[in-house]
Amino acid sequence: MEIKNIAFGITDWQTIAPERKPGERGWADWRTLQFGDVRVRMLEYSPGYRADHWCSKGHFLLCIDGELLTELRDGRRFVLKPGMSYQVADGAEAHRSSTDLGARLFVVD
Repeated sequence: MEIKNIAFGITDWQTIAPERKPGERGWADWRTLQFGDVRVRMLEYSPGYRADHWCSKGHFLLCIDGELLTELRDGRRFVLKPGMSYQVADGAEAHRSSTDLGARLFVVD
């Protein structure tokens, strides 16, 4: 990823209207900004959320609040708590998110 042609700016995430996306269970609220090829998101997952798909997109993901379970298609499972992050490349390990407690995440992809 190359970040270019983006002037300094401040984002107040509370002013970005969320887009609600249903999961297999629960919902995800996405607050999204696009800066050229770089997408930046603040995500909120409801308690009991489980994604309805396996994702192959690359991400840098930081858990801000709550707890996130990330499953890889090969069966590995990882729990992220506040202050923990993961990174994965485009087309690498397919992954799926869920949470029993709910979670708030910051994602760059």
